Amino acid sequence: MSRLNINNLTNENEDGSPRISGISTFSSPHYFVPPSGTTAERPSDPGEGMIRFNTDSGHLEYYTGEFWDDVIVNNNDLGGGTGSNTGTGTRGLIGGGYTPADVDTIDFITISTLGNAQDFGNLTDGRRSTGSCSSSTRGLWGGGFSPGNVDTIDFITISSTGDAADFGNLTSARHHTDACSSSTRGLFAGGNTPTAPNITNVIDYVTIASTGDAVDFGDLLANARSTMTCSSSVRGVCSGSYNTPISSNTIEYVTISTTGNSQDFGDLTVNRTIGAGLSNSTRGLFGGGLVSSPSYSNVIDFITIATIGNAQDFGDLAAGNNAGQSGFASPTRGIFAGGYNPGIHNIIEFVTIATTGNGTDFGDLTQARSYVSGCSNGHGGL
Repeated sequence: MSRLNINNLTNENEDGSPRISGISTFSSPHYFVPPSGTTAERPSDPGEGMIRFNTDSGHLEYYTGEFWDDVIVNNNDLGGGTGSNTGTGTRGLIGGGYTPADVDTIDFITISTLGNAQDFGNLTDGRRSTGSCSSSTRGLWGGGFSPGNVDTIDFITISSTGDAADFGNLTSARHHTDACSSSTRGLFAGGNTPTAPNITNVIDYVTIASTGDAVDFGDLLANARSTMTCSSSVRGVCSGSYNTPISSNTIEYVTISTTGNSQDFGDLTVNRTIGAGLSNSTRGLFGGGLVSSPSYSNVIDFITIATIGNAQDFGDLAAGNNAGQSGFASPTRGIFAGGYNPGIHNIIEFVTIATTGNGTDFGDLTQARSYVSGCSNGHGGL
């Protein structure tokens, strides 16, 4: 192998760098520094295979030919449980809910397997309609109703089992809030509050690795509750909502690493609320929901998170028309768990995120419940 040592290298006209063609390799016992910049500073006309460091997300990313995607380096596989739910993979957690009593139950599953959920531990109190988000190590549940609006944020360590501990408080007590996250920040958006106008547009954020009270991030486009959320490492996306007297088809987004108000993304295929959102690093899915009482939806929509535009049809929930369920994901599978249609049920189903199609039966929760929320250590924001 030949070696070239240089201090300065230009082309023959001394007006730029030379063009290297053929097969080129690079080796070093130390490191190399790739181009870097914010999301806004991405090249305007990128070529397939371009690689750079995104200073907003803190991740390496590459251009697929259609969009920028993260270079995934995390291995979030955890051991499974007993019975049919064994093996390793991304762990999903489902917390709280209504049975018809407010419960503190936390279940877990291994997303790469099939089987019934198992007991993980308990929230600090029984409550429903919380928002849940996570890093690769911690899961958070914020807000809820138990009875009355609460501002409590709980956290658990995903790799273990056991009861939740106190993290801090939201900026205001509310339920029917929803949440999404990157690997570092968790966002809680909207919800029902005890004071007029009762539905809020507030977005809070926390640093997941620490503990402490939430801080104001910005505002949604309008007062909203019961939204469906998902995220990439750069963007948090919020869709659908309920604001008396109608449900909404609005999709909006924020850049998680900054603060500020949300911006318009596009529209869902169907107006709905109290559905479930989930994502891997590129695609977001929104499933089920309440269209208008007593009309439920079985629709699953999908979006490409890095772009903006209207959602497209993905397929249908296997459980039929449904609302009040939780959604979470691994890099390959999306999970919808619990809910009501109109009876409260314990059904867990899954879809393959990269394809389109209907949900398939996964197993059952430890107890039938609705108004549940879930998270995982392998979702699209990590």
